[in-house]
Amino acid sequence: MAAVDLGASSGRVMAGTVGPSRLAVEEVRRFPNGGVRAGPALYWDILGLYRESVAGIREAGRLDGVGIDSWAVDYGLLDDRGALLGNPVHYRDSRTDGVPAKVAGLVSARSLYDVTGLQQLPFNTLYQLVSEGDRLEAASTVLLIPDLLNHWLTGSIGAERTNASTTQLYDVRARTWATSLASQVGIPPRLLPPLRDPGTVVGTADELAGLPVVAVGSHDTASAVVAVPASPETNFAYISSGTWSLAGLELAAPELSDEALAANFTNEGGVDGTIRFLRNVMGLWVLSETLRTWSAPDLPGLLAAAAAAPPLAAVVDIDAPEFLPPGDMPSRIEAACRATGQRPPADRPAVVRCIVDSLALAHRRTIHEAARITGRQVDVIHLVGGGARNELLCQSTADACGVPVLAGPVEAAALGNVLVQARALGEDLPDLTAMRALVRETQQILRYDPSGTGDWAAAEARLRG
Repeated sequence: MAAVDLGASSGRVMAGTVGPSRLAVEEVRRFPNGGVRAGPALYWDILGLYRESVAGIREAGRLDGVGIDSWAVDYGLLDDRGALLGNPVHYRDSRTDGVPAKVAGLVSARSLYDVTGLQQLPFNTLYQLVSEGDRLEAASTVLLIPDLLNHWLTGSIGAERTNASTTQLYDVRARTWATSLASQVGIPPRLLPPLRDPGTVVGTADELAGLPVVAVGSHDTASAVVAVPASPETNFAYISSGTWSLAGLELAAPELSDEALAANFTNEGGVDGTIRFLRNVMGLWVLSETLRTWSAPDLPGLLAAAAAAPPLAAVVDIDAPEFLPPGDMPSRIEAACRATGQRPPADRPAVVRCIVDSLALAHRRTIHEAARITGRQVDVIHLVGGGARNELLCQSTADACGVPVLAGPVEAAALGNVLVQARALGEDLPDLTAMRALVRETQQILRYDPSGTGDWAAAEARLRG
């Protein structure tokens, strides 16, 4: 299979092989991604992503299928001829400024959460669509990024459930579109396409010699969680670590309590009807923007120097709004430290240490709150995705949370993508337990035990004043 895995900073096409005691992926094409500023707006280069994805699929050689996963919430609008009405706008664009407050005047936060179970984030699809205003009148349907690319490959129109559940327009209990809610906030329900489950064969791609296209867990975190190598008897939490850290628990049903709402946890759909009860943590975005500000210095050298620096000398709230937009992160970190009465980091390794410690502290906060709200015990944390390469982050997360961290696989999203494809195409993988057993059998997992370093509770208290 080919797994097209599109992230916020890069995309790649991975060639995957699945069989008895066999699970492997290999990168065949990588290409840059990111916002394109044109006039006042920040867009995605969706046509470039499609071109590069198709080129990578062709480079992958003989294939039995292809699946596409990407980041959530962003979309394209199509007219009644199926033509794209404009480049998709980037979720970090400022067009939703003030929109959540406007929506709050139409429907309460409690009512929104009771239906959708979704974390309040200013860039949720609901808020983006409300910001479109009259442009919605010219649209016939809305397709999230993977569904849009699947449409261009096959002509089929539909919405895969794991990504649909991130829109704040999906009824998390009924597993249908929340059409009454959409009407209430001024979004025409006619825009919402038919829903499909992960593992559905969408159609065939004529330009790729009739290759079957499978709707996988098209939200990249849904695919990554498929490849979390947890054994069924363990009490585990997971962190899918990349530009964002998606940290939480896997549940059988949504958790819609007042505590979950107050703590801003989200209930997103997973493969096989599971619920991803998690919170979005700002993630390695702050570190990557810091490196960009410094003109991309040597990251391994900086991490090694940061590991030698004193832990918890300074910490910031990594989820603070000032860290969301692109920009000069070191200056923002300095300002945040001064605002909380802390001495700012004195040099670049200290800045990196501050970022990693602050991210580990956010992991601690999120995992502990998820366990408290659900009454679940967490004995181990599976950290998957690109952050599994960051030894300092893995060790700091184990120290902060007080439980072992099992790091890997790094390519969790691509592995989960090809596992769902393989099952759809006939491989004997009846459930998540079987898929995860294959991951454990074939992938390298590193263990980080808590070292007892650092007073993390005191750091949290210091941060909160």
